[in-house]
Amino acid sequence: MATTATTGSRGKVKVTSSGVEVVQRRRPLSTTLTYVGVVLICLWGLLPFYWMIVTSFRDVGYTFDTTPWFTHVTLDNYATAFSTARGNHFGRALGNSVVIAVAVTVIGILVGVFAAYALARLEFRGKFYVLGLILGASMFPGVALVTPLFQLFTNIGWLNTYQALIIPDISFVLPLTVYTLTAFFTEMPWELEESARMDGCTPGQAFRKVILPLAAPGIFTTAILAFTAAWNEFLLASQLGGDKVQPVTVAIASFAGAQPHQEPYTAVMAAGTIVTVPLIVLVLVFQRRIVSGLTAGGVKS
Repeated sequence: MATTATTGSRGKVKVTSSGVEVVQRRRPLSTTLTYVGVVLICLWGLLPFYWMIVTSFRDVGYTFDTTPWFTHVTLDNYATAFSTARGNHFGRALGNSVVIAVAVTVIGILVGVFAAYALARLEFRGKFYVLGLILGASMFPGVALVTPLFQLFTNIGWLNTYQALIIPDISFVLPLTVYTLTAFFTEMPWELEESARMDGCTPGQAFRKVILPLAAPGIFTTAILAFTAAWNEFLLASQLGGDKVQPVTVAIASFAGAQPHQEPYTAVMAAGTIVTVPLIVLVLVFQRRIVSGLTAGGVKS
């Protein structure tokens, strides 16, 4: 088998009897810089979380110890976070946040998927103005809504209830959900849906059996963003939610420490660790689903 080799801008080109093969040129400096950048980004994102975990396991008397590893380890901070003797009620707040975030995510995704599909699939007058209005709604400052929402929910008796926190959060999540999924649906090959309808599927069946499996990566990614936004919401929750529906963000802000006249830094770090763990687990679980969705969306030739 005859083989010739030449060098081009993309690397070495081998010409054999079976065809032309391009061998990429190795760039060790570029690869090294890429790995260095990835390491720096990981350190920038993970070091604060690591320090929060270290402080959460540290004795109160050594709160401001600058040792960068675990010292004076104790579990008292986690007991303090869940202790109701000091009025923390962190366990109840954790359950409230789960209810609120799950409800906001499910409703936001259900409404957002159908709205985004309609905006991406249908052609009507003023379509781009509607998308611009949705994007503009996501930029509206939440602080401007505190006073009117407080007055409205007081008049209708919704203050200190779940719906007083869920409905505003949905209004904040929906613009991001619709805009993100619209861009995702627009890039999808609509010929697959037409093929399914030619094979006898109704429009609803084509959407359920063809479009949704292909859209799984975008839907799960949007669900992560919606859940995180609802989980971390503080401004409206601090004004519209009472003690019974208090989420974790508000509960942590009003923490009382194990000792009087002392800021409960270690207890706050313990509560922050507990609050962050569900988000990490959620991202890891959805990451696997995203990969599964990409694999399921593959088209065989």
